[in-house]
Amino acid sequence: MRAIASQAALVQKLFPAYCRAEAAEPGNLTLPGWVLEFMTRETNDLQPAVAAVLASAARLDVLRTVVPDMAEPDADFSDLADIAAALFDAPVALITLLDAQNQWFKATSGIDETHAPSRDSFCVHTIAGPLDGALVVADARSDPRFSNQPRVTGAPFLRFYAGVPLVVDGQPVGTICVFDLRPRDDLAPQLIVQLQRLSRVASSLFILKHEARQRALKEVALSREEQRHAMALDAANVGSWLWDIRSGNVSCNEPMLRMFGMPSTKNMQARDIFSAIHPEDRVATLSKFRSAMTHDQEYDGTFRVASTGRWLLGRGRVHERDAEGKATVFLGINVDVTEEQGATQRTRLLLRELNHRVKNTLAMLQSLARQTLRQTSDPQEFMTAFAGRLQAISEAHGLLSDHEWGEIRLSALLAKQLAPHVRDYEKQIEIHKDEILLGPDQAVGLGLVLHELATNAAKYGSLSVYGGRVVLTARSVDEEGRRVLHMTWTEVGGPPVEEPARRGFGSILIERSLDKVMGSSVKVEYLPAGLTAIVRLPL
Repeated sequence: MRAIASQAALVQKLFPAYCRAEAAEPGNLTLPGWVLEFMTRETNDLQPAVAAVLASAARLDVLRTVVPDMAEPDADFSDLADIAAALFDAPVALITLLDAQNQWFKATSGIDETHAPSRDSFCVHTIAGPLDGALVVADARSDPRFSNQPRVTGAPFLRFYAGVPLVVDGQPVGTICVFDLRPRDDLAPQLIVQLQRLSRVASSLFILKHEARQRALKEVALSREEQRHAMALDAANVGSWLWDIRSGNVSCNEPMLRMFGMPSTKNMQARDIFSAIHPEDRVATLSKFRSAMTHDQEYDGTFRVASTGRWLLGRGRVHERDAEGKATVFLGINVDVTEEQGATQRTRLLLRELNHRVKNTLAMLQSLARQTLRQTSDPQEFMTAFAGRLQAISEAHGLLSDHEWGEIRLSALLAKQLAPHVRDYEKQIEIHKDEILLGPDQAVGLGLVLHELATNAAKYGSLSVYGGRVVLTARSVDEEGRRVLHMTWTEVGGPPVEEPARRGFGSILIERSLDKVMGSSVKVEYLPAGLTAIVRLPL
């Protein structure tokens, strides 16, 4: 009756001319078809309050967040739909979700459909009601909200409906409902109570599945992050380990196992790790561990691995403690610093060697200065002679420094000492030699000898005239299992040579420059054809 009165009021408001004609000639008025269609559509339109709930942004946000796969049927809800159908002895039961356009059937009992338009559904009115309420339609044919719906007026000719909202986070996202093809006027109230219980179960299941999905996503993200960290540690060759102090178990990555020279195993114990530390470093390392754990400080130490000899830098700290404050989990990393440690050791050795060489050099310079000064009273002559000898020492030191005070090649020393005294090195210096390496003492002493010989040759000998040259022969000879350098300096094409009446400091220096090398000797012969020097130098 309300629907008929509503239609009459609508017609009177919108079409007054027709109403006046009907009043003048009752029963003779026929409304046009488009008017009847308009009246039917207006009657079937949702009420504003219902439409507002259906389009609610807050409700749709919860629905899309909690059930992103709402269009996909879910067998986990099928038992709930079957129970609802059995409770009501109804041919159809649904668990539905409603978005702004469609009603999606997550589970069904009695039908195979998956969705229907939201605006034409019974359930849209259910979610517009109280959240803890229910909508019961005893006979849809007599209810103006549903009497003109296609599924009421046509197949399957629905008559009875009972539905309860599914509430998630305070929002009605769907329903659990039953349908019958016959009207019902004697519905037991207890059935609605049972349907509400099923609704709460279904709502809880949606929430649980959402939380499980979120946990799975977090676990996937965490797994990816852990994998990324593991790959980064592996790429950087950083060993990581986690020590369960109460059980003694240690879990570690592959770089850690490689550093300790251990096979891959699932049952690594802390005693295995600590036993692998070099005995000379073990006590100090364990002491640092205990101190860090006791005082809640970061462990930081360097030690060697006994089996591989590798140097490792270890860092870590207590990660967890129990209620009494006792350490339960220790987290640490190790980095292979063998190369850095080797470089440090080499640097220390080099500094010690350099310190030794500097002291020796200063002593040598003092002796050179005194002896040079004794040989001349002319300051300019002194500076020239002393500067040349100082340069000879400097050249030898430069070569040794370039090779970290190790060994240098004889050919390099010859070029450094002789080149400043000749116009054409290739033509004036003829060398026949073996490949010979000289240590620091040999290089400095022989450098001074070569300097004095070259200086003398440039002033008075073969290098003082055009066409003169020096022939050098250097051979490595095995003498009783020890290598010895035999070198001969022969001057060719120079002016006639006479043995000097008095030995100068240069001659003395030639003979004594190799005094620091045990078993060495230098013999100088003043032959008429040219000066000859014979050097014997243990290598």
